[in-house]
Amino acid sequence: MQATIWHNPNCGTSRKTLAILQERDGVDVTVVEYLKTPPPRDKLAQLFADAGMAPADGLRLRGTDAAERGLPDAGPDAVLDAMAAEPILINRPLVETEKGVRLCRPQEMVEEIL
Repeated sequence: MQATIWHNPNCGTSRKTLAILQERDGVDVTVVEYLKTPPPRDKLAQLFADAGMAPADGLRLRGTDAAERGLPDAGPDAVLDAMAAEPILINRPLVETEKGVRLCRPQEMVEEIL
């Protein structure tokens, strides 16, 4: 099984999720450090749609100015535009497999798509 993780190595939850993926037999992991290589806006839209989430549900609030900018209450296009422009606004880790996409907070959520 192929798995892609949009990862921040400075995030404990992201590191724990990556460890789960790497320890699982039969999982080929692609790691994308999304702060260095941000997903394009259309990929973000696809990830959130496949996860069954509104883009606002994938906003990182802690350590960002998302709340002050009104992004939690903004429409999906405004949120996606902001995330594409400033990837620090993307909550992590997002993991995609052939079984779906999850925002793995807590990290055990990755089990749902393995």
